[in-house]
Order: sequence, then C-alpha cells, then structure tokens
Amino acid sequence: MLEHSDIRLLKEETFHQEIQSGIVLVDFYADWCGPCRMMTPVLEKVAKEVKDKATIAKLDIDSAQNVASQCQVTSIPTLILYKAGKEMGRLVGLRDAAAIKLFIEGA
Repeated sequence: MLEHSDIRLLKEETFHQEIQSGIVLVDFYADWCGPCRMMTPVLEKVAKEVKDKATIAKLDIDSAQNVASQCQVTSIPTLILYKAGKEMGRLVGLRDAAAIKLFIEGA
C-alpha cells in the first residue's frame, strides 16, 4: 500500500523510539476504516510538502492496541503530533491537506 511512500509505517515495538526526535505526525488508523483509507492520499500530499520539517507516520491500531490504548485513541482516524516525544496536539476525523499542514506548522 505505501511501499514508495513518504509516509513511515510504525510498529508497536518501536513506536516510542520513533517519535523521540523531531516533529512526527502519527496517523492512528485501521485498514477496515473508510475515512482512514480516504486520509492516506491526503497524508501522502502533506508528507511531500513537509518532508524537511516533519515526519508523517501511520500506526495500525489493530496491530498496536497497547500503544493506541496508552495514547487514548478512541476514534479513528486520529492524528497526533509529537515533538521530541511529547504530544503537541491531536486532530480526530477526516481533514484536508491544508488543515493538516497548518496543524504541523503550528508545532
């Protein structure tokens, strides 16, 4: 799905170390979620535009239930913005590229 992508796929085991440096926007998603699938091309576009400023990543909540629970993700898609490992904010639901880019630049 995202082989030649600017989006990094995260795993539960490495999640906490992956968000430790720089600015990382994590999309908590599931393959069965329609709005999550609609979000992917939007995030692809944003990832190209913010490539030098931030990392865009995805975490499948079905294979990372512990992390989703720790992060209190109760609906998807949920986008959480991390800066040096600390949560800076979150967006819940489908958003357009401009809103996501503005959200990242706010960090």
